Amino acid sequence: MTLYTKKGDDGTTGLFGTPGRISKTSDVTEALGTLDELNAIIGVCRAKYDKKEMIILDRKASDILFDVQQHLFTIQAELAGADKHIDQGKVDWLGDTTDMIEETLEPITSFFLPGASELSAFVDLARTVSRRAERAVIRAADETTIAIHAETLAYCNRLSSLLYAMVRTTNDKLGVNETAPTYQ
Repeated sequence: MTLYTKKGDDGTTGLFGTPGRISKTSDVTEALGTLDELNAIIGVCRAKYDKKEMIILDRKASDILFDVQQHLFTIQAELAGADKHIDQGKVDWLGDTTDMIEETLEPITSFFLPGASELSAFVDLARTVSRRAERAVIRAADETTIAIHAETLAYCNRLSSLLYAMVRTTNDKLGVNETAPTYQ
């Protein structure tokens, strides 16, 4: 068995539940690729959290990110036309987890420069890619005849907030001060 099929050599790809092929430059394939990139970056973060054995809200931080990775695969499947989608319970979990993390931290009074710690810098990178992925999913939803559920869009919207909360709590747990920009 080989890892390649040669079917995409012409610049097209196939999706679940669609008989034809679409351009690899379409909004759907861009969204799928961006979600894949996000999942890979979250995988790096998860591995780094495992090394630190960091606990957030009585859970291993890496386990929280593992759940997010599973959810991202569901979103990718939905975008590709599979009969799968994020349910309201997962959206609620994301919001509740973010809220509970934020309750343990000092209120935000400023933006912060990424990079207060290596681990938080990687999570901040994941946060920015999640925002790009959200925009790509919205563009794909606008382009395609595949119905993207409202819960999927809500999940994509809230994911960057969870990641930002994880950035802040990571720095807090590491005892690292965050630096506000000076706007020089």
